[in-house]
Amino acid sequence: MSAILEVKDIDKHFDISGSVIDQLRFTGGKISRRKTVVKAVNSVSLDVQAGETLSVVGESGCGKSTLARTVMGLYRPNKGEIHYRGARIDNLSSGKMLPYRTKMQMVFQDPYASLNPRMTVRQILEEPVRFHNPDMNRDEVRDRVAEVMCQVGVDPVWATNFPHEFSGGQRQRISIARALVLDPEFIAADEPIAALDVSIQAQILNLLMDAQEQRGLTYLFISHDLSVVEHISSRVLVMYLGCVCELATAKELFTSPKHPYTQALLSAIPRLGGQAGGHVKLSGDVPTPINLPTGCVFHGRCPHANERCSREIPKQRTIDNGTVVACHGVEEGRI
Repeated sequence: MSAILEVKDIDKHFDISGSVIDQLRFTGGKISRRKTVVKAVNSVSLDVQAGETLSVVGESGCGKSTLARTVMGLYRPNKGEIHYRGARIDNLSSGKMLPYRTKMQMVFQDPYASLNPRMTVRQILEEPVRFHNPDMNRDEVRDRVAEVMCQVGVDPVWATNFPHEFSGGQRQRISIARALVLDPEFIAADEPIAALDVSIQAQILNLLMDAQEQRGLTYLFISHDLSVVEHISSRVLVMYLGCVCELATAKELFTSPKHPYTQALLSAIPRLGGQAGGHVKLSGDVPTPINLPTGCVFHGRCPHANERCSREIPKQRTIDNGTVVACHGVEEGRI
């Protein structure tokens, strides 16, 4: 397989300082100006192979969704490069980015917020087709929309309905149809099942997997549900406080996790019929991304941390089995 997407050492930070007055600080009789910056994504590098599902996991606030939005061009990275099929895209203007918009699509987490409530389903699905294919006539556009609606399990006769007339699962199907209608190669799915009931989650997952098989799609799948990730993924990327901890095949990660945070994360998965114990309890609280710890961002909660961990940021290294780990303990053979 060849890499369809390459992310090279990207940062995405958000300045939340507010106005100039909000930035002013009075200390020792002196006035200083201080900016407040949220460091959401830090030095992340990854590649997504054509036809695979790369899942990104981690606790809330670790930068998963920000990474997906940065990859899709909704946010511009502060540092680093993003390449799609060998071409750099993070520095392109809106006009030059248009050809990639048809190849790269996104499914958002909340189907209630991602669909325009003032447009019918037909208008929602036809709009991107007409914009990117101005030469298509009305019948061709309607045929494509009807075909995609059938594929996602929504009856085309409902095309004149508005989003509020559908259930949550149906709305997410419409969101997926909107992503598929331009016949993309790559889809970033940002927790597409998080807002749905368990029974509906399985239907949406099967829909995504069937679409991948039929269309040869590549997924960047964002989730915090590890059981779903194990089921759907080719490879898994684990993030903590905007940094990469581990990147491995799904089988390798769930059977033999290397990074201490990955081990703690997987130990928290509830297992029926298993023996009690084995859960890794982490001490301390998650630091704020406004003021990241020095060295490894996980060292304050890691049971294996030493002086080097608090001083030096670990680099992503590939070990013998192909797993990528950013951990001094693994590098030194202590873990």
